[in-house]
Amino acid sequence: MKILVTGAKGMLGQDLCPVLEDEDYEVIETSIENLDITDINQVEERLSEEKPDIIIHCASYTNVDLAETEKNLAEKINVKGTENLAKFSAKNDITLIYISTDYIFDGEKSEPYTEKDIPNPLNYYGKTKFEGELSVQEYCKKYYIVRTSWLYGHHGKNFVETMISLAKNPEVKVVNDQIGCPTWTMDLCEGILNLLEEEPPYGIYQICGSGYTSWYEFAKEIYKQMDLKVNLKPCKTEEFPRPAKRPHFSAMENNGICRNWKLALKDYLKLRAEF
Repeated sequence: MKILVTGAKGMLGQDLCPVLEDEDYEVIETSIENLDITDINQVEERLSEEKPDIIIHCASYTNVDLAETEKNLAEKINVKGTENLAKFSAKNDITLIYISTDYIFDGEKSEPYTEKDIPNPLNYYGKTKFEGELSVQEYCKKYYIVRTSWLYGHHGKNFVETMISLAKNPEVKVVNDQIGCPTWTMDLCEGILNLLEEEPPYGIYQICGSGYTSWYEFAKEIYKQMDLKVNLKPCKTEEFPRPAKRPHFSAMENNGICRNWKLALKDYLKLRAEF
């Protein structure tokens, strides 16, 4: 089976492609250098040539704060690019897997969001990702929308590495009033692989770490597992104003698809130490 991956050079893509290849899938890696998803003619030409059975759409504009000013670019990539892939997939009977985010929710709930909860994004990044979901649902019959959250991995800038780099500072302040589900890229890859192999009904799936925590408690667990003595202090979001508003509670119910986030972090840090 032939799988085309967009955003193959991104943090998720760099882990996902080898995982797929290890399972004997034929993987076509694409990035902005060889496939501009915002150009419908290029999408038609390249994908018609490759003839994939499945498209896993990892490419995305992900700078949450910058999206507030680069709205046109964020919309072009996250909405128009997704729409182009969705239309091609529908026309050619291809299954499309679209990677979405917890930031489609407004954070007003006090318990984890389910697939049936109605999205109401607070920032422009979340708005464009939700509109991407709508495009997939409008044009495709064969699709999986995969919502994930607080992603970290070995091939990109992420919260875990940021906290480690700050460990020697006299004091580290981290917000304790934003709650979510930390997710290791490798656990997300396994969740995607399960969709491919088990072929559950098409629709929306939330693939994220089990359990939920605050950014502060996440940082605390990182330092605990690494046995680092850090002067870590909790603070409120208002102390670190950002251009884009974040939901205070964006934890998602994953129906047991992924393991507890602390266990995943342990394996991430163990593998990191072997690099």
